[in-house]
Amino acid sequence: MLVKVYGSAVFGVEATTITVEVNITSGIGYHLVGLPDNAVKESSYRITAAFQNNHYKLPGKKIIINMAPADLRKEGSAYDLTFALGILAASGQIKADNISDYLIMGELSLDGSLQPIKGALPIAIQAKKEGFKGFILPKQNVQEAAIVSDLEVYGVDNITEVIRFFDEGKELERTIINTREIFYNQLNDFDFDFADVKGQESIKRCMEIAAAGGHNIILIGPPGAGKTMLAKRLPSILPPMTLQEALETTKIHSVAGRIKENVGLMSQRPFRSPHHTISDVALVGGGAYPQPGEISLSHNGVLFLDELPEFKRGVLEVMRQPLEDREVTISRAKFTVTYPSSFMLVASMNPSPGGYFNDPSAPVSSTASEMQRYLSKISGPLLDRIDIHIEVTPVPFDKLSDERKGESSVSIRERVTKARELQFIRFRDLENIHYNAQMGTRQIREFCKLDENSKLLLKTAMERLNLSARAYDRILKVARSIADLENSECINGVHISEAIQYRSLDREGWLA
Repeated sequence: MLVKVYGSAVFGVEATTITVEVNITSGIGYHLVGLPDNAVKESSYRITAAFQNNHYKLPGKKIIINMAPADLRKEGSAYDLTFALGILAASGQIKADNISDYLIMGELSLDGSLQPIKGALPIAIQAKKEGFKGFILPKQNVQEAAIVSDLEVYGVDNITEVIRFFDEGKELERTIINTREIFYNQLNDFDFDFADVKGQESIKRCMEIAAAGGHNIILIGPPGAGKTMLAKRLPSILPPMTLQEALETTKIHSVAGRIKENVGLMSQRPFRSPHHTISDVALVGGGAYPQPGEISLSHNGVLFLDELPEFKRGVLEVMRQPLEDREVTISRAKFTVTYPSSFMLVASMNPSPGGYFNDPSAPVSSTASEMQRYLSKISGPLLDRIDIHIEVTPVPFDKLSDERKGESSVSIRERVTKARELQFIRFRDLENIHYNAQMGTRQIREFCKLDENSKLLLKTAMERLNLSARAYDRILKVARSIADLENSECINGVHISEAIQYRSLDREGWLA
């Protein structure tokens, strides 16, 4: 008897429906075809044990299972439940007249209970597109899949529940969530707040400008100055995610299996902080079956690279193209996948191997040549993609001991959001440009026009501070963001003056 059951395979952040054809005839043997990997092939052992422990049996006949389309590589253990239901239906052990109305996925334990799967959200989206009535999957993934409206989503704990649903008509509990209500209720739920930061007013101002324009930023300062603390609070002042951004971000984390149990739509911008020993594949994504890397997991959020010079040079260099294109394409012999990677890069570093500036009173001081050699570990092309350089100095005792709270993230976020709204209007007719940091040369010339006094100020600063040529466009972009925070249509000398301060590493003699 031939039965068709439906599962799904995920490639990149999109899902493809897989038709599982189970044919049982006279003879002996278990044959699985359709380019399965080892995890898929091992499903027969899990299915056999699950059947035995739930009073069913694997038929002693010839079982042929085909996974169509047969030219697509199938991977993972999420097809166990699909195969098991197909075998039971094809062997006549259960009635399953309406099994083709549902998409079924789940990994079986030997006792018949279900383990979570990866990619539940893109699978649910595809199931709705193709007109399936419902989606049956492990209960741990049900919140994630239930984000998709107009699709019946059923979370189950074990195979027996699914069997009774098809064989006896016993109802499963459908999961329905109000996506918008949950999303908007969690928008302002942060673990970190700028109100807890003592002092560092100039650095907080700098972070506000970076958030307003989507600028990449590097923090340079000695150990204990507060670089990591400030970076962790940056997501709390970024504009709230839109529902579309939240869906994109959740899909990527779903594919990577990073969604927490019983969590649906991600409403907080991601903050990723990989260790400096990370490989280039782990950072940009890849592997035999390409998975998203850290730059994609930080899509619509922040990628924080602590101790930047300690990262391997090759690892940092692979970020150059994704920083420009806002996506990363991973190619293999038989297929290519593209993951989005639009993130804010926040890097921090000590100014020298010893960690301190050229200060005689410091515990470990370094010479200018040592500091220059340390800084040179970061390539010019990568540094060229970082708009803001800021020096972070230790907080004095009187500010550390001050009991008063600083300005809250909510207040800063309101100003940042208003600045982003101005940029949205400004760039609404331009494709792939949404905020100031994404401006190219043409947009800079159009939207960052200077009056004569501002031009003279910028010229004088570049000559006196020996600023590099690459600093020119960066200063204009940052000045545009400063002007947006003040709701100013024009860039003036005050905006230019402040922007010039944020190009520390471009100044000749900075280490002198």
